[in-house]
Formats: sequence, structure tokens, C-alpha cells
Amino acid sequence: MKYQKGQSGNPAGRKAGKVNRSTEQLRNIFQEFLENNVTKLQEDFDQLEPKDRLMFIEKVARMVIPPPLTLEALNEAALDALIDRLKNDTGQPAAIYIDKDDVDL
Repeated sequence: MKYQKGQSGNPAGRKAGKVNRSTEQLRNIFQEFLENNVTKLQEDFDQLEPKDRLMFIEKVARMVIPPPLTLEALNEAALDALIDRLKNDTGQPAAIYIDKDDVDL
């Protein structure tokens, strides 16, 4: 392998965790669509059978709510990062970024 994990040939490239431009644009378009059609979407939702409403809510929830993260799902690198963060805790809120490759879902 030419580069180590976490390195690239473009050190000035996109920062880890930053959403690429096309994904961000697509999210904005989708959000605008939802906002402009909320009344029609609600009417359609209200016409669904109760079981279909529950299925819809379940499917949307899977896309919106992240699955619970367990310590067992983390690999060594992610656990080490978590331990380091806890050891160096300053009492200030901070995010711990865990790469999707560090989790077994």
C-alpha cells in the first residue's frame, strides 16, 4: 500500500469527517423538497394503514437516528482514542471522531 491509513497524497485535502460538496448539496435539495411538500407528505402519510405508518417511521428512523454504539463494536484504535480523550478531559464538551472502519456494525 502506498500510503498509511489516515494519510493521503494530498495533505491539504478535505479534512476527515467533512462532508463532500455534492453530498451537502444533495442534502440541501432534499431538505428543501421536504419543506416545500410537508403538507402533501403529511396527507399521504395520514392515508397509510397503521402498519405501513409504523414501517415508514422505522425506515426513516434507521436513516436519521444512528445505531447505538457499544464498546464491543470498537476496534483497538478507536478504544485507544476514547481512553486518551477521557484521560485528557478538560471538562469541556468535545467530540470524539470514530472512523466507520473502527466500528463493527
